[in-house]
Amino acid sequence: MTDSSAHSESLQHSRPEAEHIAHVMPMRLLVGVFLTLLVLTFATVAATWVDLEPWNLAIALAIATVKATLVALYFMHLRYDHPFNALILVTALVFLAIFLGGALTDSLQYQPEIERFQESRQP
Repeated sequence: MTDSSAHSESLQHSRPEAEHIAHVMPMRLLVGVFLTLLVLTFATVAATWVDLEPWNLAIALAIATVKATLVALYFMHLRYDHPFNALILVTALVFLAIFLGGALTDSLQYQPEIERFQESRQP
């Protein structure tokens, strides 16, 4: 056995990812997730047909978050990965919600001024 092949063989045995086998997901599950994503896309568009004032944006963001989570869990196989990675995803989504909530609070504060400006520009 050559020195380089012995070295690569010892590296393969020392790494846990060398023993990792790819997870095969059933086609039925993938098609179900795909159809769910299509329904949620339609729901996002349908949410624009109803005027819910400040809630339209919150609903659209919630639907987008669910869609992104489905993609990460099933198409990126995060559901079958180490639980720590799921914790990182959830933590990132919580902080994103906090930051967007702060930005939306600021923009809602100035909404009456924006509306008055738009009304003054109309002929």
